[in-house]
Amino acid sequence: MDDLYREFELRRKDFPSLDRTYNGHVLAYFDGPGGTQVPKAVMDAVTAYFTNCNANSHGYFVTTMESDRLIAEARNAVAAFLGAEGGNTISFGQNMTTLNYALSRAMERSLRPGDEVLITQLDHEANRGPWLRLRERGVIVREVKLLPNGTLNMDDFRKKITENTRLVAMGFSSNALGTVNDVATVRRWTYDVGAYLSVDAVHYAPHFSIDVKSLGVDFLLCSAYKFYGPHVGILYAREGLLEQLDCERVCTQDHKAPYRIETGTLNHEGIAGVKAAIEYISTYGKGNTLREKLVSAMEKISSYEHELALYAYKNLGSIPGVTIYGPHFDGSRRAPTISFTLEGHDPIQVCKHLNEEGILAWDGHFYAIRPVEILGLLESGGLTRIGISLYNTKEEVDRLVDAVKGLSAR
Repeated sequence: MDDLYREFELRRKDFPSLDRTYNGHVLAYFDGPGGTQVPKAVMDAVTAYFTNCNANSHGYFVTTMESDRLIAEARNAVAAFLGAEGGNTISFGQNMTTLNYALSRAMERSLRPGDEVLITQLDHEANRGPWLRLRERGVIVREVKLLPNGTLNMDDFRKKITENTRLVAMGFSSNALGTVNDVATVRRWTYDVGAYLSVDAVHYAPHFSIDVKSLGVDFLLCSAYKFYGPHVGILYAREGLLEQLDCERVCTQDHKAPYRIETGTLNHEGIAGVKAAIEYISTYGKGNTLREKLVSAMEKISSYEHELALYAYKNLGSIPGVTIYGPHFDGSRRAPTISFTLEGHDPIQVCKHLNEEGILAWDGHFYAIRPVEILGLLESGGLTRIGISLYNTKEEVDRLVDAVKGLSAR
């Protein structure tokens, strides 16, 4: 493990922002679940797009053709990252939330009053709100219950998937509690009733390898700014499925996938950055193809992040007054995200104290308001959340633990 630590420590030089100081401290970025820092390779790709081929798409001059080629290459890179059939299954948008609302409006036109959609109490509102709005159309939207340990009640899940279920929308991993859900089992249950499965992988994609073909999901959404890229939303739609949906679009928009659900001109410079982010991740791995390198890289990143998160979990958990929420690090797969409360100090106070020590952490519900409400923490300010990203170090965790200890002793 020492060799792995050294390798990741050396790669910190790839991120210019890691050198920033505040209040006499080098900043320690534990805010990754809300958006990661960006390597210089991604910055250079965005600059290169503006410098060399800043043009709209679908023309017959050099810069527009270069833009088209870059966007196509970016779709293929995302397909490799997700294990998808090809670039024709990858759509881009402003963000995951916007794409999910577009997907729900497209699905709405094929649903009838009495049809059922199933969501969970664990999810981020970006994967609840777009589906909850269907109640206005007479669609029955049910919730899967959350258990006190931060996992979904799978017995309740199974009972609520019925012959009337048309779609299940669930998260792959919780951005609030770190829970990794059993998507493969739910996929089998949806097969039994012929329902679609849509997965929010925003918090999962930065930490684990994804294989959408193996999982058999119908839709999967994620956001590039959570895995070292720009603010661009991504939608995977199983091959041939997007053409079956009545997506909102102007008459001049290409009716085929993946363009069918995209509205207006895309964020070309951001998409250049998405491609660069995926290529950057691949440099951590080995293999003959981009997909092989990405799978290898994500396995290495997962191992590093898990060990560091386990170290943080054990040390934070030993501090008097600290209560950590979500599943235990007991050998099962869990995202490297730790949310806690500190007795006598609300999350805003904790984060303000950490900030003075140059430690960046989030407070509140992180837009996952339902699980925080179910756990009875909403009125007291929610949680303090730290997340481990590939550029974090053991020394930074020690700083975090010492800072929390200091506040606990007051």
